[in-house]
Amino acid sequence: MEGIVRHLERQEIWQCLAVAKRTRKGMGSKTSHVEVIFSAHLAMLKQSLNTPKKLGYFMPAEWERHDAIWLSWPHDPITFPDRVEKVEKTYAEIIKALQPGEKVNLFVQDLAMKTRAQGILKESGVNHDEIVFHVYEYADVWFRDYGPIFLVNKKSGGLAMSHWIFNGWGGKYETLMKDTRIPEFVNRGMNIPCFTPGIVMEGGSIDVNGKGMLLTTEQCLLNKNRNPHLNKSEIEDYLREYLGVSHIIWLKNGIEGDDTDGHIDDIARFVNPTTVLCAYEENRNDVNHPALHENYEILCHAKDQSGNRLNVVKLPMPPHQRFWCRGMPGALGDAEGALPASYANFYIGNTVVLVPVFGHRNDDKALDIIQRQFPDRKVAGINCADLVYGLGTLHCISQQQPKA
Repeated sequence: MEGIVRHLERQEIWQCLAVAKRTRKGMGSKTSHVEVIFSAHLAMLKQSLNTPKKLGYFMPAEWERHDAIWLSWPHDPITFPDRVEKVEKTYAEIIKALQPGEKVNLFVQDLAMKTRAQGILKESGVNHDEIVFHVYEYADVWFRDYGPIFLVNKKSGGLAMSHWIFNGWGGKYETLMKDTRIPEFVNRGMNIPCFTPGIVMEGGSIDVNGKGMLLTTEQCLLNKNRNPHLNKSEIEDYLREYLGVSHIIWLKNGIEGDDTDGHIDDIARFVNPTTVLCAYEENRNDVNHPALHENYEILCHAKDQSGNRLNVVKLPMPPHQRFWCRGMPGALGDAEGALPASYANFYIGNTVVLVPVFGHRNDDKALDIIQRQFPDRKVAGINCADLVYGLGTLHCISQQQPKA
């Protein structure tokens, strides 16, 4: 909390002193009334800052009951080169698997896209009449990162949201930055309390156990392309106050090909309050081995919010996948790169856990490991060989709305 106040104080100091300086020019050596007001303002600031945590809100774990899931229909051939239609069919498969267990909120850009999506869903056996469509001119599908993070009040059970700044993963994609406005649009229809921390953060960069613990990575949240004006302690204060957590575990780096700078939802996920599935590459010669081994060791030595050791379970990696495409935007000529394929990017629904699979022998191993963690849910593999071309899969495209 003190870190947030220090951050706000720095902003207010700069603004107020600028005004005071301009005022002094016409007042000689007299004390500016702005300076007096400024001092009083800072005193009140510390007392009046009502954060979600102060008001009793917290972010529930993903396995807690949902009222709904939020998605955005795929459309961009830059995100999914030569495979938009294939990804549309993947979305239909995802929605079909989820629909019996939770309401589906689906963004479409316009009525023409809505009609197209309805046709594809109908062909796949999905009852599109039960889907809530939201018409809005969004840029891309990564709802986890630009959408609201929903919160629940511990006492009243009421729902709220936090609206963080989305800056295109550190300014990498200027055309996608407009999606930072989506939480505001969502709340026009929901009309629930909305908290705005005023700093950059994506939903895929954090994971919680609902009991006070949060996982994240230094590569992402300490990256200078996010909040260069904040130090680690100040960022932790924001996480505590706006997500209602008390204990933070910092892993180091993510996997190759992840343009988000190491999002946690590709490398380590809570599956219950005391257990973490940790992506692990056994091949010591693989480029991902050093980073994933280091993260695994950190988790094995970490303690939860109560001071107890975590149960850390290794989750295998799919084969190292690369893409090749001609004339990629932002590249000169042809381009080749890594795809951030990971089984850890699963989505925990009310009745089903959807796991990205890639047509590899490790698919079944990953499904079996995850199924053992969720005996009361069906674990279903979704072929994400095309979806991952967008540099993300199931968790990246979705955001759960907890039951309130």
